[in-house]
Amino acid sequence: MAERARILLVDDERSIQTLLSYPLQKDGYEVVSAFDGREALARFNEAPFDLVVLDLMLPGVDGLEVCRRLRSRSSVPIIMLTARSEEVDKVVGLEIGADDYITKPFSMREFRSRVKAVLRRAAMRRAVEEEGEQPISAGALTLDPAKRSVALDGPIVPTTFVEFEILAALMSSPGRVFTRDMLLSRIWGDSAFRDPRTIDVHIRHLREKLERDPKDPTYIFTVRGVGYRFRDTES
Repeated sequence: MAERARILLVDDERSIQTLLSYPLQKDGYEVVSAFDGREALARFNEAPFDLVVLDLMLPGVDGLEVCRRLRSRSSVPIIMLTARSEEVDKVVGLEIGADDYITKPFSMREFRSRVKAVLRRAAMRRAVEEEGEQPISAGALTLDPAKRSVALDGPIVPTTFVEFEILAALMSSPGRVFTRDMLLSRIWGDSAFRDPRTIDVHIRHLREKLERDPKDPTYIFTVRGVGYRFRDTES
């Protein structure tokens, strides 16, 4: 029997904890609760998790800081919950390493869809690691699917869960143009409930990490009005 996925659910409201824990447990996941930032970090240190569902507004250490600390040492997928609708809050969360976000109020259908998609993608990632898929190289850039590592001129470049998946999709088909919806579907299995503009944030972050001049890229190109492509093999 497959081992149950472990989810760290971080929210200071007990009503939200109850509301979200029940459907997750019903779907067969093991849920560990944390009610503030410090407790979340402590729980994460105790045992491995397959997913972190993290509220933005937490007492003490807030969700953004928790996300920042988790991402500094782990590539675990992080879904951020936020009651704020301002674009800046979403962008900040994505910039510091959140893989996805859900704005409250949200439906249980949307929540369960997001969780299942992230965990499904994580399972596919483990399958790739077991199969030992060969590294992909382009110039000084090398992506190793089995090790889930990205190297540029030798040193490893840290990437988030989504950044790695986007780069893997683009590098696996150099020259092919991917629309934002295609990348969303490639990463999460579908593009439902997601703003295609989140892809733009992750692409910008990747360029800042990989390009000598992010405004004049040599690896990831924008195809105006369509989406993005990785440079042709001949380039």
